[in-house]
Amino acid sequence: MEMVTLTVVANLLEAEQLAGLLRTNGIECMFRPSNTSAGAGTFGGGVGMAGPTEVLVAESDLEAARELLPES
Repeated sequence: MEMVTLTVVANLLEAEQLAGLLRTNGIECMFRPSNTSAGAGTFGGGVGMAGPTEVLVAESDLEAARELLPES
């Protein structure tokens, strides 16, 4: 199954919230720090919550997942 980027959110907490919404609606997903946030959460012994986080879904679920995204 090919995973594609649905969106990039500000941090891990937002990724967790969006993942919960997607999973509640039957869409499998995962998330990971984006390339620009590598090591961002390590300042001062941070917990890794800082920085942009990619939310990924199966390519076949992309359109359905986009419909669930909050309006900007």
